[in-house]
Amino acid sequence: MFIKNKKIIVIVPTYNEVGNIAVFIDKIFVLTLDVSILIVDDNSPDGTSQEVKKIKKKYYNLFLITRNKKLGLGSAYIEGFKYALENKYEVIVQMDADLSHDPKYILDMVNLLDNKDLVVGSRYFGNGGVLNWPLGRVLLSKGANVFAKKMLGVPINDLTSGFRCLRSNVLEKIKFESIECQGYGFQIEMVYELFLNGFRICEYPIVFEGRRYEESKMTASIAFEAFFRVLVLFSQRVIRFLKNF
Repeated sequence: MFIKNKKIIVIVPTYNEVGNIAVFIDKIFVLTLDVSILIVDDNSPDGTSQEVKKIKKKYYNLFLITRNKKLGLGSAYIEGFKYALENKYEVIVQMDADLSHDPKYILDMVNLLDNKDLVVGSRYFGNGGVLNWPLGRVLLSKGANVFAKKMLGVPINDLTSGFRCLRSNVLEKIKFESIECQGYGFQIEMVYELFLNGFRICEYPIVFEGRRYEESKMTASIAFEAFFRVLVLFSQRVIRFLKNF
């Protein structure tokens, strides 16, 4: 079993998750798994950091980085990755704090790292799926993933998934300064970078438990950022192909 004796950390970027964070943390720590959690909070005005500080009294392996302003998902993950490498964690789990990702999948996903470098928790693979989203939102998400997959040639169906497990040593090959997206496009860039570097990637089907009436954190600027970044990466792909032709 790959997971045996591995030092594992769950990295969770947060912004205004005070209503979910305590339940989320408890769900992770009830697993029969020796794991740490790192919350990277963008100075949430709703007091998420303060809530985590209270919960830290209960869990010795809960850690918190509070940043001085909203800097974005991408830089939050990069800061978390650097923390994981500095503290010698061998496995990194990426998750959202809004309870859309069920921790029950973690064990199976991490064990797939026995012969993979990155495991993507996929809504659009196998018997994966989405609950409680309007049809339009599902179609938009699927369409964006099909677009990115076709443009970049990456054999992954859910490039924007925020639920992932990876070997920490693969990050040593990634040039973080080359990753430009701060929104959900960051997830696309990370998979693409790992794909270009020849790392072994697979998908694991998950059911994403969205909440129909929750305000989405996806804004027009985040969507456009991801769209145009995919176009830039595609153009770079074409240039590389022509140089090698």
